[in-house]
Amino acid sequence: MDIERTYDASAEREDASATPRDGRPPRRAVPPAVPPRPSAPPPPAPAAPPQEDAPVPDGPPGAPFLAWLRTPRPQAAPGVWAFAHRPKPAEEPVKVPARQLLGGALIALLSCWLLWSLLWNSFLGGLWMWPLFNFTAESWRSGMTFVVLSYGYYALTAAVLLFFFGRLGRWPEVWRRWGAPLVRRLWDDGGEPPPVAPAPREDPAEWPRLRAAGAHAAADRLAADARAGLMNDVDHARIEVAWRAATARSGRLAALTDTVLRHGAAACPHPSGARDLGVRTARHDLVARQVRIGTAAEDRRNPYAHRGTGCALDPGLLGTSLLAVGPPGSGKTERLVRPVLESLCLQALAGRAAVVAVGMGAPSARSAAGEGADLAPDDAFDVVVKIGRPDSEYDLDLYGGTDDPDEAAGVLAEGLVGDLAGTQPGADGRRAATALAQLLGPYRAAHGRFPSVPELRGLLDGSPGALGALRTALTAGGQEGLLRELDARERQAERPGDVAPLLADRLALLDRPAFAGFFDTAHPGRTFSLRTLEHPLRVRVDLPGRGHAEASRLLARLVLAQFTECAASRADRSLFACLVLDDATSAVTADSVRGLQRLRSAHAGAVLTLRTLDDVPEALRGPLLGSVGCRMAFSGVTTWDGALFAEVWGKEWVETRDVTDRQVVAHDPFSRSMHVLRRLISGRAVTAQSVTVRTVERERWSASELAHAVPPGHAVLSVTSVGGASAPPVLVDLRR
Repeated sequence: MDIERTYDASAEREDASATPRDGRPPRRAVPPAVPPRPSAPPPPAPAAPPQEDAPVPDGPPGAPFLAWLRTPRPQAAPGVWAFAHRPKPAEEPVKVPARQLLGGALIALLSCWLLWSLLWNSFLGGLWMWPLFNFTAESWRSGMTFVVLSYGYYALTAAVLLFFFGRLGRWPEVWRRWGAPLVRRLWDDGGEPPPVAPAPREDPAEWPRLRAAGAHAAADRLAADARAGLMNDVDHARIEVAWRAATARSGRLAALTDTVLRHGAAACPHPSGARDLGVRTARHDLVARQVRIGTAAEDRRNPYAHRGTGCALDPGLLGTSLLAVGPPGSGKTERLVRPVLESLCLQALAGRAAVVAVGMGAPSARSAAGEGADLAPDDAFDVVVKIGRPDSEYDLDLYGGTDDPDEAAGVLAEGLVGDLAGTQPGADGRRAATALAQLLGPYRAAHGRFPSVPELRGLLDGSPGALGALRTALTAGGQEGLLRELDARERQAERPGDVAPLLADRLALLDRPAFAGFFDTAHPGRTFSLRTLEHPLRVRVDLPGRGHAEASRLLARLVLAQFTECAASRADRSLFACLVLDDATSAVTADSVRGLQRLRSAHAGAVLTLRTLDDVPEALRGPLLGSVGCRMAFSGVTTWDGALFAEVWGKEWVETRDVTDRQVVAHDPFSRSMHVLRRLISGRAVTAQSVTVRTVERERWSASELAHAVPPGHAVLSVTSVGGASAPPVLVDLRR
């Protein structure tokens, strides 16, 4: 029994739903040729951690990976980078100005020294020593006992003085602010001793769970590969997933152990055979399933517990979906979409996720070199659908891979006229779905497949030849009962305001020479369907570029509708499914907003970016912000967009201090003369301050602050986990 190809069943289903154009099957995993060890070292371990993370010691080839694996990851608030995180105190300490703090400490030190000198060298010394002479026997004063008591008395007095003046001069705070960092810096410069490896029962590099189950040989093999530098973070995560799957089924543990003994860190490969991405641009932690996108700024508007901490995203947050709004050039693609997509691709290689990325196609000159899309290169994906490009190996299923005509009609109607609902007479989603179902059902019954784009356009146009041929095929196949659907369609076509001409006009956007080789239902061998979300696939869909803007928006709506439908209807929801839509302009509709709300319970989520909320119908802006759990406002948003974010983020209770200056009026001659003297010296009248402290309710972030106070390269991010935990909006520096 062997499970070295953990995803064989999934790969077989992939072959049936996504086959390249030339008939070749998708890339499959190939086990290493040499059983004891891979013939070539795996991809490198994670990059060196940043300055605030745990240090990477020198040593064997696997030392950086082992240091990364052993770094603690304490529990943190949602959205906080857990790798080597150091929690802050619950409340912000009172920050005394440095000049005042050092001055007070120096005055307290001088006062302490002065009092000590007086106790030694003045008449106060007698009073100070009086208790010692009065409460001790006279016979003690000539022996060593009295000497010991004297020095103890001196030490006790010194301790009392130091404690009193230390509290008075805030010496502990001076030590925490300047003394401790200086000593720590000197210690680091002198060389820090190498960390001691934890005990095997607690060391994650020793695979304690495998040892607890009795698989000591497999644990030794994996630990040896880790020490030799033959394992990376993807291998560790992938084998952990395979281990959990094996323990959930009886009889699979022995097969997994045998596979690990033969292949080591290369065991249980992804169907593509890849063990890492070619290039990483972000910092990832596959143990916590996080990707770091920035650092919370040291800003007064940020909660104290978040200032200076790393900000990260994970499937537990993306499962509530994320909406990012910012003008072009604000960094949505580079600083958010790419890191998140990279993290999801790594998790797909580990068998934890399935990702579908949708973006604009790249210029042909770049794509010919394999660096096609702006989101990620081609080799980072298992399936790349380049709509309108002759070099595309895959096609997109226009009907979402379903066999149900009603379901296919509903999804297709959402893509064709979903953006026109409520804005154009007759553009109703239900009427459009009904009209399409009246044609798709009979056509599938007659031909065993759904119509292609030209065939469906002819049926929607009411072409006598197309409808007559369909009637003949139904009669010849014994499907006379479905002729009533065609009769109903013909009757509705005669009524004013019929939706079929509008559907035909929209479908004409896809019936162009550039798309002649796509959406072909007669040869489905190379068609990709979103029904494959049950497998750990990495998919990129390149929308057509220049000259086909409306077709791109239509296809974006169609993919979003298919994803929400397919993700919610999965039978196996163990994988986290995520859709990354780089530009959701005109893709947000009433049905898609309702679909986003269903993703949370389906272990799925979506990442949507918008240039402005004006790209969304006014009636849907509030529901869209309410349907997602993670919201992100980049620098440069308008005050109109900022007002919507400020409203959804709500208000909080804050403490305000109102300081009022009033002039002091003197009545006696001496006070008047002193006031005149102070006014001559300072140039200002003598005043007294009155402070009023109040608790008021204010917006967390106002529309004006979001529009004008967010620096370039920053964004305000609020997150909510699938479990309901949330974090307030935080100003994030995306460049760190």
